[in-house]
Parts: sequence; C-alpha cells; structure tokens
Amino acid sequence: MSGVRHHLGFLLLAQAVLCAAATRFQDVLSHGRTSPVTSYKKLQGWTSDQNKWNEKLYPFWEEGDPRWKDCWKGGRVTAKLDTDSPALVGSNVNFVVTLQFPKCQKEDSDGNIIYERNCTQDPPASQDQQVYVYNWTEWIDNCGWENCTSNHSHNVFPDGRPFPYYPGWRRRNFVYVFHTFGQYYQTTGRSSAMFSVNTANITLGKHVMAVSVYRRGHSAYVPIAKASAVYVVTDKIPIFVSMFQQHDRNISDSIFIKDSPITFDVKIHDPSHYLNNSAISYKWNFGDGSGLFVASSPTTSHTYTLQGNFTLNLTVQAIIPIPCRPVTPTAPLPTSADSSITLESMEDNPDGGCHIYRNGYYRNGISVVEGILEVNIIQMTSIQMTESQAENALVDFVVTCQGSLPTDVCTVVSDPTCQVSKSVVCDPIVVTDECLLTVRRAFEEPGTYCINITLGDDTSQALASALISVNGGSSSATTEGVFIFLGLLAVFAAIGAFVLYKRYKQYKPIERSAGQAENQEGLTAYFSNFKAIFFPSSTERNPLLKSKPGIV
Repeated sequence: MSGVRHHLGFLLLAQAVLCAAATRFQDVLSHGRTSPVTSYKKLQGWTSDQNKWNEKLYPFWEEGDPRWKDCWKGGRVTAKLDTDSPALVGSNVNFVVTLQFPKCQKEDSDGNIIYERNCTQDPPASQDQQVYVYNWTEWIDNCGWENCTSNHSHNVFPDGRPFPYYPGWRRRNFVYVFHTFGQYYQTTGRSSAMFSVNTANITLGKHVMAVSVYRRGHSAYVPIAKASAVYVVTDKIPIFVSMFQQHDRNISDSIFIKDSPITFDVKIHDPSHYLNNSAISYKWNFGDGSGLFVASSPTTSHTYTLQGNFTLNLTVQAIIPIPCRPVTPTAPLPTSADSSITLESMEDNPDGGCHIYRNGYYRNGISVVEGILEVNIIQMTSIQMTESQAENALVDFVVTCQGSLPTDVCTVVSDPTCQVSKSVVCDPIVVTDECLLTVRRAFEEPGTYCINITLGDDTSQALASALISVNGGSSSATTEGVFIFLGLLAVFAAIGAFVLYKRYKQYKPIERSAGQAENQEGLTAYFSNFKAIFFPSSTERNPLLKSKPGIV
C-alpha cells in the first residue's frame, strides 16, 4: 500500500514539474517585462496569461533569434500598433494594428500576399501572370473547415481553442495575440485588426498593450512581428480647448486683443461615445474678475476689457447615468427614540436614474494687449505727373487705424470680383505718434481693381477694402471712382492667404461678388514692387515712392 502511495506521489510530482516547465502566455507575451501586480480584475472577453501556450504550433523566438530573418519572403514585416488613448475609466479604448510589408508586396482581395506589378523589387511581376509571395488560397483550397491534415493546416489558437467560424475565414491568414493587464485576447484577421477594451476594470495610469503576430504556415504558424503601445486610463475627462479671435495674428501664442471677443471651443476626447447620454456642463472662470460662468454648450465667447495677464480656468463636469444597485434594507442602530427601519440608496439624478460624476480640467495663461482693431481708408488722391514722368498712374491712399500702432503694411490687388489675386506687397513701417499714414502706389495699366490694405503688428492685423478704377497714367489721364468699403476688419469673408514679408504671417483679403464689382466704379491702387527680388513678376516697374515725408 505504501508503494502505491509512493508511486502516486511521484506521478503528482512529475506532473507538477511538467506544468512548471510548460510555456505560458505570460512567458511569450510579456516581452521581458515584469509587473509588480500579481492579481488583476478580469477584462470581459480576455483570459489569464497563466494558460499554457502551444509552442509546437506557435513557436516562440526571442528578439535577436536568427530565425526572424527567414520568417517572411523578401524582407521583414513590421507591425504598427495605434491607440486612441487616453480613455476615461469606464469607456472603451480602441486599438488598431497594421502590418507593413516589404517593398512591392501587398495583400490582395483574397487575403494572399502578392508582388505589385511594375515594381522594381525582385522578383519582377509578370504582366500576364500574378507572382505570389504567399498563396494561402492554394494551400487551403481543398480543405473544409476542419483541420486539413493533408497539408498540415491548423485552425486553432495558441491555447488550443478553435478559430471562430464565419464567412471569409479563408482570407484571415494572420493570428493576432494581444496582452495587457495580465490577460490575453486572440483573434484572426487580414493585414490589419481592430479591437476595443472596456476600461471599467483597469486601474488608473499608464499600461502597455503588446501584440504578437503569426502567419499561416504549412506545418505551424510562423511569428512575423511584435509591437507594443502605451495607453492611459484616467478618471479625468480628456479635454482640449481651441481659441479664436477675429483680429488675432497668431492664436497659438495665447496673446489676444482687448475689446474684441474671443471664441472658446471645447473638444472632449470620447471616441467610444461613453458620454453620449451624460449631462455635461462647462464652468468658466476667465480670471478677469467677471465671475463664474456656467454653460451647457461647448462653445462660448468672452471679451477682455483690460490689458494684462489672466489665468483661464475651465471645469467640465459630466453626470453619467449608470445602472442602480438594488436598494437593500439595513437594520439601524437601536435607539430609544426610533426603532424604524431605514433604507440605503444611491443618490438619483433628476430623471430618476443613478449616476456618477466625472470632471475634466483646463488651465491656461492669457495675455491681453491693445491690438489693431479697425482700419479705414479716408482719402484717395490721383497724383498728376508731367509727360516725361508719366509711366504709371500714381494714387495716394490716406489710411487710419484704431488701437495699437502698426509695424507693417500689406497691399493685395485682385480682380474686380476680389477672388483672383494679382499680387501682394508688404513692407515694414514706423508710426511713432498717431495711426495716420499715406500709402502711394503706382499702376502700370488702366483697369478696375479690388484693393485690400492691411495694417498689422506682432499680435494683430486689420484691413480695409475698396474697389477702384484707373483710367491712365499720363497727366492728362483721369482717375475717378467712389469708395466702396468691402469691410473694415480683418479676416471678414476672407478668400485667400498670403505670406507677409519678414514675418510670414497670413493675410486674408475680403471677398466681393462679381455682380457688385460690375456696378461699382472706384479708384484703385496697388502696392509697388514687393522688392524686385521677391516679386519679379509684379506688373509695377518702380519701387515704393518715399520722396515725401509720411508717404509709404
């Protein structure tokens, strides 16, 4: 009897040794990483990485193993794993893995890997016959869904579970095994695969998602690529705030103009639409003493009336409905005054459903300066010249502005519809006292033009527009017209953008319909050459005329 017990104990010990020596999913998929966490909450649809891995059917190679060089014909396959992280806890985080094949290789409609036609990579593809890298259709064409022992095909995962059966299974010749949070998920696919993971049972913080990719082989599946990506689970709503101001020259510098409204647009990062049924509020504190402003819309505007530095604070709050836990009676502590039974219940929101709160926060420093708010062309004058001087028609534009003093002036000349730009000329200017300057421009050819004059400084710009007509360039020629101001503020109905001299800032002229242009007469002007080296194709022949003080 004792001998039997001894023999049984030996068998149990041998089995324990074999189990300890067996390859587990953790050994294959951890990629050398170790986690201090030994127990995890279960992810829906995932399995513990302590399961055995079928190393015979799915070989496991360490990085640097020379067999990697021969795992794919024509080169090495790489895998790219992307994620839409960060994810709010409780939502789904999505992953996409894409295989990138060697040059001149691609996947066809049947899931086979072929050489692209007219590609220089050897072997060249025939014009009449397709050259295959891997013709998996031929391998399994004579097989049904069961394992094809004739050509050693296998339709099982590394843990022995059979592939799911669905139409098109023959085209799915890659096996993807994902690993995170001490668990694995396996699926088949073509050259890309996408899946989602619910984060309700994932701890907050950064985690690593790893994937190992195998291709179909004759006697076994062959490892071809590995990839990993970091994803973040947070209990703060991920938000992004974009800011726009009409006259602001560079919104990325957080410098804005006084007395001009700023539009704030809040974007919530919620690709899985977890917050679709939530009540969301936006609490703004603009930092200028205007108080707390609560809105239900993600877009709002605010005007700073003082110059200075301010701190913008935003709190986004979501009330998320969730299934209520059952209400259970509990016995109260005995008291001499009351022996009634009380109930425990969760707090309800107004529509009667239970909920949780999630907040997101945004904080940013803002500088407010005076800026250029308005530009006006108050006078246009045709300059008379002698016959010997009359090469071009000269026009003086007297321009004023409100706000800060400009540092550059830009003129764009377009066709009468204000839609086809003919040239753009920009120059620095020095205005020391008040914003009043004369811009002189020469016109080589008669015609009707749409002209936009923009004044700008480091942080802002504004423009004025007019439609003018030039009849000739000699002293006997006449120039007549009427001011037609198409708009006094920058970027109003803008139709184009041009690079400003030195600063390379955008300039947006104002649109004008063709019908309006035909019914108007005006005095048109145009900047001089933007320096011949920068605008050699300009229709003007003379540089800017600055013979008179105060004339640009």
